[in-house]
Amino acid sequence: MPLQISPETAIKLAAELKVPIEHLMHMPQHILLQKIAELAKKEAGEPTAKPDETP
Repeated sequence: MPLQISPETAIKLAAELKVPIEHLMHMPQHILLQKIAELAKKEAGEPTAKPDETP
C-alpha cells in the first residue's frame, strides 16, 4: 500500500532528499516516515538557540 502523504509533503521531501518524486513512491514506508519526521523536526527547530521560555 502506498504511503498516504500530501502532494506538498511529497514535493518538500523530494526536494530535501534531492530525489525525484517517483523515487519517493518506491521507498520503503519506514524510511519515508523517518525522513518525514526528520524534515518536520528540522522545520520545527530552525532557530536552534534554546527552548522556548515565554513568561
